[in-house]
Amino acid sequence: MARRKQIYEGKAKILFEGPEPGTLIQYFKDDATAFNNQKRAVLEGKGVLNNRISEFVMLGLERIGVPTHFIRRLNMREQLIRHVEIIPLEVVVRNVAAGSIVKRLGLEDGAALPRSVIEFYYKNDALGDPLVAEEHITAFNWATPQEIDDMMSLALRVNDFLAGLFTGVGIKLVDFKIEFGRQYEGDLMRIVVADEISPDSCRLWDMESGDIMDKDRFRKDMGGVTEAYREVARRLGVLRDVEGAGARGPVLVSDNEK
Repeated sequence: MARRKQIYEGKAKILFEGPEPGTLIQYFKDDATAFNNQKRAVLEGKGVLNNRISEFVMLGLERIGVPTHFIRRLNMREQLIRHVEIIPLEVVVRNVAAGSIVKRLGLEDGAALPRSVIEFYYKNDALGDPLVAEEHITAFNWATPQEIDDMMSLALRVNDFLAGLFTGVGIKLVDFKIEFGRQYEGDLMRIVVADEISPDSCRLWDMESGDIMDKDRFRKDMGGVTEAYREVARRLGVLRDVEGAGARGPVLVSDNEK
């Protein structure tokens, strides 16, 4: 890692210069953060699990025609991705009332929403990533009206895919956060899914027990964060179900075993 040129370091990932023009290497850290970095910890193995889960999801999205920045996984902690211009917005899709929307709108925690709701948040840690309206987005030139439409359309397609994927393994998709980037190819530009999709960015509840299987376990001091992520990976088929795996850490399924 020391020989590479570091481009950016975020809360959970580091970006390095890629081996070819237009590429980057995305490294998944074990760092866990919450409440705009006010709460921090290192959870051994979390980055490995998120790398593999996000790879699995991104490949699935590509198969149904949703463009992403993902190219291929390089090793246990790294992915080769396309260099895109990140749009400074977090796009949240909510299916069930949880998190900030409960307090903001006085909803019952866990209640199903009348339909999937899309929210936009301005990516700015100093401001606490505030909720913004489409008027703000266009007025401050963060994205054009067409780009907003494209992001909303893609976000709903991602929601349909993830909801079906997780339902199939007994997990309820409560909500999730994604980011988008502009990928330029000559004179052409397209909007693609970027960053990651993992239990760090999704709220996931076991459909039978209601157990939390995502980063809310860290936010709420529930413990068992890595174990919950490991269970998500196991159900998705990217973690070999072997006795004692928890004691030794993640045992990932090799590509020829999938």
